[in-house]
Amino acid sequence: MAEPLEQHLEEVLGATVTGKHEVSGGDICCAWRVSLSDGRTVFAKEHPSAGPMFEAEAFGLEWLAEANALRTPTVLHASWRALVLEFIEVGPADASSAEWLGRGLAQLHAHAPASFGLQQQGVIATLPQDNASLPDWPTFYGARRLAPMLALCIKRGRLPAETHNDLEALLRVLPDRLGPPEPPARLHGDLWSGNVMTDHRGAPVLVDPAVYGGHREVDLAMMRLFGGFSPATFAAYEEVTPLAAGHQDRVELLQLYPVLVHTALFGGHYGSTARRTITRYA
Repeated sequence: MAEPLEQHLEEVLGATVTGKHEVSGGDICCAWRVSLSDGRTVFAKEHPSAGPMFEAEAFGLEWLAEANALRTPTVLHASWRALVLEFIEVGPADASSAEWLGRGLAQLHAHAPASFGLQQQGVIATLPQDNASLPDWPTFYGARRLAPMLALCIKRGRLPAETHNDLEALLRVLPDRLGPPEPPARLHGDLWSGNVMTDHRGAPVLVDPAVYGGHREVDLAMMRLFGGFSPATFAAYEEVTPLAAGHQDRVELLQLYPVLVHTALFGGHYGSTARRTITRYA
């Protein structure tokens, strides 16, 4: 049986827990604001079957921080038992926050990694994410993102087996569908509105990433999947780094991977959306 969270935190942080209050921590984890006897306040989250999830998240936060483009919480501890971060007081977002996010995201993407992929294997939500490098974006997106996630959806009974044939048709034409070649960008990888905070200065803060080197339009497409971002953010991004021609036509294709992730996790209408998207671009 796992030791109580308070005991674990005291062991790894070297201070007594004096208070613990539940806070929002995403869709799949329990999260806490924890007060310590040395005066620190930290954010801690746990999951009953975290596996490598928290170590991957910690690596991702530190990898994003290397770009010195947007704030990420400082990692204090990561293990299968818990992830502990500095606690960031949330502040109000305004128009300048939206523009700050757009400019910072462009700067983050420009801090290019060496290849499509990453030396560290990843996790998205609770699912494995294969980051083994490949030489170009269409090959990587097909072999490391779409094909494995579709296979998992079929294995879990979320999609019919014949969807595999539809995806094979799409994979054959991916180089013609994904736009002109670009160097790899440093991606957050799971950039929906719930994974962006605003601190007391109004500065955007990135949390809960699923990082790798990929096409920069991936983050922008994910931002449009569930909404919640200001048009000013996208405009500020393009002021720094304009997007290639035809990027509007690629949005749903780049949303296909997170839609498949949601299909594997939740099923329901996500599966029909995935099938429609595959058929549209194949």
